[in-house]
Parts: sequence; C-alpha cells; structure tokens
Amino acid sequence: MMQGKTIAFLVAPEGVEQVELTEPWKAVKQAGGTPRLISTAPGQIQAFNHLDKADTFAVDDTVDNVDVGAFDGLLLPGGVANPDFLRTVPQAVQFARSFFDAGKPVASICHAPWTLVEADVVRGRTLTSWPSLQTDLRNAGATWVDQEVVVCTAGPNKLVTSRKPDDLKAFCQAATDAFG
Repeated sequence: MMQGKTIAFLVAPEGVEQVELTEPWKAVKQAGGTPRLISTAPGQIQAFNHLDKADTFAVDDTVDNVDVGAFDGLLLPGGVANPDFLRTVPQAVQFARSFFDAGKPVASICHAPWTLVEADVVRGRTLTSWPSLQTDLRNAGATWVDQEVVVCTAGPNKLVTSRKPDDLKAFCQAATDAFG
C-alpha cells in the first residue's frame, strides 16, 4: 500500500500520452497514494492520444517550485513530444536526476527514458522503452531489453520501465510496488 506516499508525475505542457498519465495516476490513487502533476509551466497540460489532442489536466506545481524531498517517487509518462521537450529544460532534467541522487524509485514508460538519458542516470542500468529509443539508451550506457516491464535495482534506486500502453497493467503494478 502507498498510504502517505506522494508521487510526482512530471510532464511537459503538451504531448504526454494520455493513457500513460491517467492509468498510472489511477493506480497510485487506488493503492492509497497521492499523485501530483508537475510541469514546466503553471496552468494546464494538453494530453494526446497518439497524435490527436485529448484532455487537459490541471498542473499542481511547477518543476522550478518543488523539491524531491516532498515526494516518495517519480513517474514519467511517455508520448513522443513530452520527454523530448522535458529533456531540453534543465530544471526538469535536474528534478528527474534528483530522485536517483536521493535513492527514490522512478517509473518511466514508452519514450519517457529520453529524459533519463539527458539526466545521465541510465548508465549501468537495464531497462526497456519504446523500441526506437534502444540505440539512444545503449549509447547512454544502458542495457536495453524488449520486455513488458523491467525492474532494475542495479543502481541507487529502483527503476521501473515499460515499452508502451499495452504494457500498462504490468507497469502500474510494478510502479506501485516500487513506490510502496
């Protein structure tokens, strides 16, 4: 159970894959945790269903206004544009890196490991992702595998990764287990 645990969901103002945000969010809440939506700008974020605009979601706080100490874990939803934008924002990259520095669990799905590549935290780790990221991850020093979910403990924290929306059931279970 995740009673008393607060999980940061880090997303860009636009481009997050909606189901990769909403399904883990529901899983954290159902496990008794508190999800908080963190972005690079205040207001609302625009989610997508692949390339089509989906719903908007209210931002709880901005990345330049929060500290890793307020959270028990980090969840990085995917979508192509979402992590591509986040990896260009130094505060977002530092926020993600700070969870590794603090030894706190991180869960990342689909294209989200791009942010972790930029944070230089995948070296020596085993993970999975959307297949098109495998070369980027290998070049960053990771071992890439094609599996539904990977839980890597070969580092300062637990790192949970999955490939795509079809893996969400296994991803949500592994993420809430790691956060709990």
